Amino acid sequence: MMCLLELFFILAALANTGLSLSCMQCSSTTTSCTGSSVTCSSGNKCGVIYTTTTAGSSTTSSYAMSCLSSDQCSLSGSLTTNDMRLKTAASCCSTDNCIPSLPSLPGDSSVYNGVTCRSCLSASSTWCYTSDTIKCTGNENMCLLQSTEISGSQSLATAIRGCSTQSFCNLGSQSSSANGLSSSIKFVCTSGSSGLRQGFYLPAVICLFFLKLLI
Repeated sequence: MMCLLELFFILAALANTGLSLSCMQCSSTTTSCTGSSVTCSSGNKCGVIYTTTTAGSSTTSSYAMSCLSSDQCSLSGSLTTNDMRLKTAASCCSTDNCIPSLPSLPGDSSVYNGVTCRSCLSASSTWCYTSDTIKCTGNENMCLLQSTEISGSQSLATAIRGCSTQSFCNLGSQSSSANGLSSSIKFVCTSGSSGLRQGFYLPAVICLFFLKLLI
């Protein structure tokens, strides 16, 4: 799978274009790319979302440039399951077709923070549940259930449970449509005492693994 976070932001940017800043739109598996210029909605900036996903001994990267809102420009966080770890960060600049600096990804930590979460992955559904658990480390002190659904000219449904940083939980559930694709991304986080967390859920947003940049 490829990370869908960049795809959502690109869809949102295309769905809300207006007379404002022009930004390059492209994606790559390296740390740079070039592409066509798009007109952003008013108040948006030119942004980069950089993500790495580690599964076993293999690490893959994704890099995407497009229009981002100001709150998306400060995104930095990570999530971990028993099978993988994802780290992502964003940066922005504010002139026509500028290229933002490469954002710094969150660091690693092996220090258990007292939180234990369920852990599972689904590549075919917006729901997963398991008795498997994972001990959270560092700043990943929230349990998440993330679901992503994309429909239209291409379709995809994914779900993840694991440990997450609070930063992902602050973004809120969102949806968008553009170029024949509709996306709905929901990130549900638990808050409460240490130990295996269950019960009260708050909506949030993220995603993993994205389709090729806009067909």
